[in-house]
Amino acid sequence: MSNTIKTVNPTTGDTLESYTLMDDQQAQQVVEACHEAFLDWRLTSLDERARVVKAIGQALKAHREDLAQLMVKEMGKLPDQARQEVDLCVGICDYTAEHGPAKLADEERQPGNGERGFVTYSPMGVIYGIQPWNFPAYQVVRYSIANIMAGNGVLLKHAENVTGSGLLLEKIYREAGLPENVFRTLVISHEVSDNIIAHKAVRGVTLTGSDGAGRKVAAKAAEHLKKTVLELGSNDAYLVLDDADLDVAIDTCVTGRVFNGGQTCVAAKRFVVTEKHYEAFKERYVARMKDLKAGDPTQQDSDLGPMARVDLRDTLHEQVEESVRKGAKILCGGEKPEGKGAFYPVTVLDDVTPGQPAYDDELFGPVAALIRAKDDDDAMRIANDSRYGLGGGIISKDVKRATELASKYFDTGMVFINGFGVATPEMPFGGVKDSGYGREHGGFGMHEFVNAKSVIVVQS
Repeated sequence: MSNTIKTVNPTTGDTLESYTLMDDQQAQQVVEACHEAFLDWRLTSLDERARVVKAIGQALKAHREDLAQLMVKEMGKLPDQARQEVDLCVGICDYTAEHGPAKLADEERQPGNGERGFVTYSPMGVIYGIQPWNFPAYQVVRYSIANIMAGNGVLLKHAENVTGSGLLLEKIYREAGLPENVFRTLVISHEVSDNIIAHKAVRGVTLTGSDGAGRKVAAKAAEHLKKTVLELGSNDAYLVLDDADLDVAIDTCVTGRVFNGGQTCVAAKRFVVTEKHYEAFKERYVARMKDLKAGDPTQQDSDLGPMARVDLRDTLHEQVEESVRKGAKILCGGEKPEGKGAFYPVTVLDDVTPGQPAYDDELFGPVAALIRAKDDDDAMRIANDSRYGLGGGIISKDVKRATELASKYFDTGMVFINGFGVATPEMPFGGVKDSGYGREHGGFGMHEFVNAKSVIVVQS
């Protein structure tokens, strides 16, 4: 096995950088250093932690262009979307700094077995994050800032193809005033990663990735009785109901499918349209999708960039071909281009039914699956006919009814009504079923890896 990894520009196929993998001993030393740093960091006040988190946000803002351009090079993101990603990271830091001290403050209780009591949210230790490539900055900030605020040490194993982004984030955190070794990036193999999970100083593991990867990591963590938080992708359904405004539906469903090149766990992927609107929606949707161009993300006429890696592009194409073999029809796109780069055309599939990858699985790229429903009730049935449950959407003029459907019947962690959204610091983020468990954002992430400890004074 090679002891180096390379990052590759998916637009050109050119090598960006080479990195030497840490061996097991080197990685273990980083864990020990992080644990030692945690022993001091856990004793800092909530206000001091909030001050540092706020400073990290300011440092991210100062490095906005450097970080954005690196993400463009490493995974093919459009520059404006890369800048928006950094802005979201700054927002997470600001929200956490503002609300963290109150979320983590001791809570007074009146116990039945003593004079007084309180609940204190004690930091647990070193938290190990395994993160994907599709949002190279956001995925890291999402879990690390919550845990830094909670007083934990944080380790990162980033996806190999965005190694540079992981190392730059570590540098930014440190420059902002986070004590050395409280946050560290591990450049390691999967085999070494298993040993990190097993390390006694590692008290929790969080992963964002496929449900297959989630099963493996959760099983390895369970061997050592380590808590996990998993965000495992989805095949989110967007419902176009009988009373939908088709202009809103088309705008939402186009944006929701191709944002970030379609490589978003909470993207709109299955479009469940009632019989009343199906043909009109299909005609207008395909016309809009045909007009979109996948190209060099640095060029103004590109609506989306390449996919992040050639192997991911090839896997997506195989899913499209298998869906067609099982009865799906290609309405546009669907042809793998020749030449350099990891490009794939915007693609729309019709006649999508159970048993096809386009219906059952997650298509992580710019491929849309159109599904016909008899009526609104059938549309909701189809939406929930999935092993996943991360997000989804409802397009309807009756917002009151749509919110009731979302809250009572949609079996997902997030629902968007009359629009597409990704994440916001104020609202919890996470899923159910094969989309994983645990929540981040909205204050919830700060409580995932803390010890809610009871302290009871029986008598003074």
